[in-house]
Amino acid sequence: MAEPAKKRNKKKQPQKIHEEVITTHINADFDALSSMLAASKLYPDATLVFPGSQEKNLRNFFINSVSYLFNFAKVRQVDLDHIKRLILVDTRQKSRIGKFARLAGKNGVEIHIYDHHPDSSDDIHGDVEVVRKTGSATAILTRLLREKKIPVSPEEATIMCTGIHEDTGSFTFGSTTSEDYEAAAWLARQGADHNIISDMLTRELTTEHLWLLNDLTRSATTRVINGVEVVITKVITDEYIADFAVLVHKFIEMETLNVVFALAQMADRIYLVARSRIDEVNSAEIAQAFGGGGHPQAASATIKNQTLIQAERSLNALLDTQIRPAKRAQDMMSSPVIDISSNETLKRAAHLMTRYNINVLLVVDDDILQGYITRQIVEKAIFLGLSNLKVNEYMHIEFSTVHPDALLKEIQELIIRGKLRILPVVENKKPLGVITRTDLLSILVGSPVVPEFLHDPKKGASIVRKKNMAGTMKERLPESLIKLLKEFGHIADMLGYNAYLVGGLVRDVFLKHKNLDVDIVIEGDGIKFAQEFARNHEARVRSHRKFGTAVLIFPDGFKVDVATARIEYYESPGAPPIVETSSLKLDLYRRDFTINTLAIKLNKKHYGTLIDYFGAQKDIKEKVLRVLHNLSFVEDPTRMLRAVRFEQRFGFKIGKLTLALLKNAAKMNWVETLASHRIFLELKFILKEQDPSSTIKRMNKLKLLKFISPDIKLTENIQDLLEEINKVIAWYNLLYLEEPFEPWKLYWYGLTSQFDAKAFKKLTKDMGINRKMALLRKSGDSLLNSLFKFDGTNYQLYTLLLPYDTETLLYLMARAKTEKMRRLISFFFTKLKGKKALVDGKELLQIGLKSGPVFREVFDSLLEARLNNLTKTRDDEIRFVKNKFGDLLDPSD
Repeated sequence: MAEPAKKRNKKKQPQKIHEEVITTHINADFDALSSMLAASKLYPDATLVFPGSQEKNLRNFFINSVSYLFNFAKVRQVDLDHIKRLILVDTRQKSRIGKFARLAGKNGVEIHIYDHHPDSSDDIHGDVEVVRKTGSATAILTRLLREKKIPVSPEEATIMCTGIHEDTGSFTFGSTTSEDYEAAAWLARQGADHNIISDMLTRELTTEHLWLLNDLTRSATTRVINGVEVVITKVITDEYIADFAVLVHKFIEMETLNVVFALAQMADRIYLVARSRIDEVNSAEIAQAFGGGGHPQAASATIKNQTLIQAERSLNALLDTQIRPAKRAQDMMSSPVIDISSNETLKRAAHLMTRYNINVLLVVDDDILQGYITRQIVEKAIFLGLSNLKVNEYMHIEFSTVHPDALLKEIQELIIRGKLRILPVVENKKPLGVITRTDLLSILVGSPVVPEFLHDPKKGASIVRKKNMAGTMKERLPESLIKLLKEFGHIADMLGYNAYLVGGLVRDVFLKHKNLDVDIVIEGDGIKFAQEFARNHEARVRSHRKFGTAVLIFPDGFKVDVATARIEYYESPGAPPIVETSSLKLDLYRRDFTINTLAIKLNKKHYGTLIDYFGAQKDIKEKVLRVLHNLSFVEDPTRMLRAVRFEQRFGFKIGKLTLALLKNAAKMNWVETLASHRIFLELKFILKEQDPSSTIKRMNKLKLLKFISPDIKLTENIQDLLEEINKVIAWYNLLYLEEPFEPWKLYWYGLTSQFDAKAFKKLTKDMGINRKMALLRKSGDSLLNSLFKFDGTNYQLYTLLLPYDTETLLYLMARAKTEKMRRLISFFFTKLKGKKALVDGKELLQIGLKSGPVFREVFDSLLEARLNNLTKTRDDEIRFVKNKFGDLLDPSD
């Protein structure tokens, strides 16, 4: 063992005296570094000192470049007692400058401040303060350098310009000002190298980053506070991962969000990144409450001594108090008031409502509000022949009002809890305006809304929550499909129709799932649209006039479903639908779940416009499955099976009301009214899922398996068998064999494995399944016994298993009780199946064998010899033929 090294007496170096120090905030970024560098040009005798850690990108750049070029000292080398002037850049918060905070207010120390952050209660006051509202602190200092005509080198200009680019998001952040542009332009003239700037600011995402970004997306929840939609998301990692703020920014861009608060637990600390694009939410105020700082648009904090749950609770409490109400009543109301005197007739009221397309009229006498009257009352009265009666006979005289200064919360409670159609805004009894349910929803949702209960369908559909998806479609769909969709829009424009991409493909664009099932809805004649498209393209049309639908079939087999916008109604539960032509909105309303009601317009002028009438985006984001109306499962009971399938496939949760409706429909046995083949068709979709076991378990829990057959019982043995089937399918897929197979058949065999041959045959007949499946299943049981006893050659195993299809053999492999049986089936797939003799008929003719029925016998013998390892090469096979069939060879050859 080596002796321990002796301590060496290290001569203590005298500490350098630093009388002027330039510093910035902890976790310094490029803007902080750039500001320090610019300040050093104004204070050439000052020492640059970071008060603590720096961001990873800056740290790497500093280590590799800047530390060798400029006069930086380590914080531990600085004696605070000798400092006579402290220059703060890119901050003035006492809590963000580390040990230099002790100099605040100290006699004999001048403090000079250059900052662009908003005021906070934690601010230090300096002898010199240059504080302006800019996108970067570097821009403030650059302006001073220009005014004082202090030159900068190209290297210095590059670093300073990097700071401006970083803090303004390359001039895309809302905090960017003209001063930032001017500063960057001047630095460019001084020789700033934009290639280097691009390299320094480009962050390549690692695998850890991608996982973290995925976690940010999956954990995001949305709150509406004082009418402001706020997204809160959180992630947990065992170790620190740099550039968390960059990931949050990417998350905002991906989801097109206005306000995000992201919490990350990394090792033993919690990090907060806050971003806001609206005035109602000040990110800096929230971050400051946690000891951090920043701008109203972007801020951050490091949270100590709290768990993630505590930090989230504190954050939510702060948001409830800090987010300012978006608007007051006077900001939301519609004015001037359209009113009517109480002495006017109901006929006059109806005329005013029609003229102004409104559903409620205020009743006002001498500028004093008396009440209101609704369209329903007026129309009913006129129907009863009361059109000449006075309004005061039937008006509502009990009503709520609000003052012009009323806050959104008060307005929201009055309208929602009181179920008010209209809320007058009144001052001194005089109505100044009205707030309708439509106005409130527009504020809460963030875009103009005309809800169904306030909407007259004769006036035309109003689109809810529009946004353009053209860029997202281009990113997530194949180029050939994008071209096809645009061509659909072109044909629709030619015919004067509206064309929409609808259904599962639109949903899966949001979910980022692969899906190329194209469904097009036409406001017009869908069949005529398909025929017109086919005339101009290589496609044929198969139409169904009764339903107004068509299928476009392309030469490569690709299909597109085209439908006329239609409404369906059912004469009885489970009956086939009666179809009538309709609008897009009513067409989407007939669909099974809200998540499947999204549509994207394809016409050229509005290409890519997303239409969401029923809150599908919200349900997708919240991972909730909801029906559109309470009789949905009664109209089409197969939706119960579909609900479970979608819930398990997407990791969603069936909504509370939808789940109650499903359970009620299951108890009512509406499925019994369906044809069995419709039930099996839905079951087949379930069995085609990647792992249908979870869906089958959920069906069992909801008592839905009885609709396939009352005799199906999901015992532990059946569950174990389904798990084995899943493993066998995974094993087979890894063989990468060219032969296709249908995995759903294995799960069907497994689910019905408790049925004897007779019961299984009856069930398959009832379900309309191919009779061959019943025959293979029956003979498969005897095959297991043969495999258990098998002790033959490879060729005998081959002839034993060859008559069975792949699905039956894989099912038996899952059922096999012994390793020997599984190995035999595995050996058949990997070593025997598909093998052929190496020689061909031409070579047999060459050695003198005459063509005829004997060829089959020869090839069977050659295959047997090859499988039993009696021959290996083509020469071996020729010798084998000559030895075994020599008497049949022509001696002359």
